[in-house]
Amino acid sequence: MASSPTSGIAEAPRHVPEHIHRRRWVILSVLMLSLLIVVLDNSILNVAMKTIATPAPTGLGATQSQLEWAINSYTLVFAGLLFTSGLLGDRLGRKKVLLFGLLVFGAGSVLAAVAASPGQLIAFRAVMGLGGAFVMPSTLAVLMNVFERDEQPRAIGIWAGGVGLAIAIGPIAGGLLLDHFWWGSVFLVNVPIVLIALVAMILLVPDSKDPRPGKLDPVGVLLSVVGLVLLVYGIIKGGQLADFTDPQVLGTVLGGLLVLVGFVLYEKRIDHPSIDVNLFRKPAFSAAVGAIALVFFALMGVTFFIVFYVQSVRGFTPLQAGLLILPLAVSQMIFSPRARHVVDRFGSRVVCTAGMLLVAVSMSGFLLLDADTPIWVLEVLFFVQGTGTAHIMPPVTVSIMQALPREKAGSGSALNNTFRQVGGTLGVAVLGSLLSTVYRDGIEGTLRSVPGLTDGARHAAGESIEATLGLARHLGPAGKALTGEAHGAFIHAMHVTALGSAAVAIVGAVVVGAFLPGRTGSGPRGTDRAERTKAGARA
Repeated sequence: MASSPTSGIAEAPRHVPEHIHRRRWVILSVLMLSLLIVVLDNSILNVAMKTIATPAPTGLGATQSQLEWAINSYTLVFAGLLFTSGLLGDRLGRKKVLLFGLLVFGAGSVLAAVAASPGQLIAFRAVMGLGGAFVMPSTLAVLMNVFERDEQPRAIGIWAGGVGLAIAIGPIAGGLLLDHFWWGSVFLVNVPIVLIALVAMILLVPDSKDPRPGKLDPVGVLLSVVGLVLLVYGIIKGGQLADFTDPQVLGTVLGGLLVLVGFVLYEKRIDHPSIDVNLFRKPAFSAAVGAIALVFFALMGVTFFIVFYVQSVRGFTPLQAGLLILPLAVSQMIFSPRARHVVDRFGSRVVCTAGMLLVAVSMSGFLLLDADTPIWVLEVLFFVQGTGTAHIMPPVTVSIMQALPREKAGSGSALNNTFRQVGGTLGVAVLGSLLSTVYRDGIEGTLRSVPGLTDGARHAAGESIEATLGLARHLGPAGKALTGEAHGAFIHAMHVTALGSAAVAIVGAVVVGAFLPGRTGSGPRGTDRAERTKAGARA
């Protein structure tokens, strides 16, 4: 290879074909459109929960438990199949798997939009989870195969910024739709996006797969699915019961963990494993996946309670609630694509540790929120939280994806998303249980003083702030005092939960501070420069 006349350094050999390299940024836009619908759907649903809980014809009259399962049925299927979908993408072709996922997700969206009961909504959300499980890992796997190694950190930063865009669009779109249409419109809006993404995908995105996939590993795949489903189901059930010592919860969680341990032991013994478990021996790799799990544990727990604070306590409409989340999204969109520059200068360890500490600070800042706190305080906290997240997700995602060869990009993306989903599910379950328990303890005494209330009605009214406010509305003028007590009990529970989230973020800061690599000069850019230098010397 001839060296450059100006630098004496030759370009590194290119792994991506020239015709794909030229349209890589257009391909990234298509991938982000596919990613958009998966993230957008969950953020829209958060805004629509209160409407779906209202009686027909406005909503479905879903109970608190049914609302949770409308979210959790998606999560259970999504998390259980992430790893399997990544393996199938590597073997069958990532584009094929992505197209299949989009089709299933679109069909599930149509069915969810016309659901006639909470049970149907739960079932069709599971169908959407099936589609989403095949979309999410494939987008990142395709990205890794259309960008050269030195450009991957930038592309992953933009990809992560797309999540921020979806976080912004989702609640605002959901609020606008709920102001003008019925609740099912929040699902039907996915259909035109899916159709556009399908056409763009067919025309522009190249297919790729592992050229040497090796033997099938059906036992490993089955163990991974069973283990993840049992683990996630146990976590969800513990959150619903607000009791993780319940025999049903303990049995399911422990069963899931035992199956996953069996999966790891089996993968170590066979000569054609689905995943090289020896990767977890590397502290930097384990710290990266641990950081993803911990940060989403903290973030998802906060996302769950902030919706009720903004709408139930502060009285904002769904559209206004969506607009209030903008600072969180904007900060991610601004800083995620630029995180690679900070990593180049200070190293992953410093950047991710600082990001985790920013998340912890923002969580602690929720202690400032009361029933009449100026709303700009919440906006500042959202911006700080988004800034912290933007300096965590791109670096740790790069660490995970570049630890595996390009041919195994589907497996790497699946690992990244699996740990994120399990961490987020655990956060909603554990922190949601903490919120419910503290809230019930705070409102129980007040509910006992309400005349003529049966034990069953008292128990139901103490399940959530929405249930208590429903009772207060039923009582008419006499329920005004109950409304004030409900607000006070919820804010106290929110403060306790926020402290729990902050503690988890601090644990994450300790993990990445101890095990992620520092500024070694051997990252992607350094590696690429070294390759070019060697090539120039040979020339």
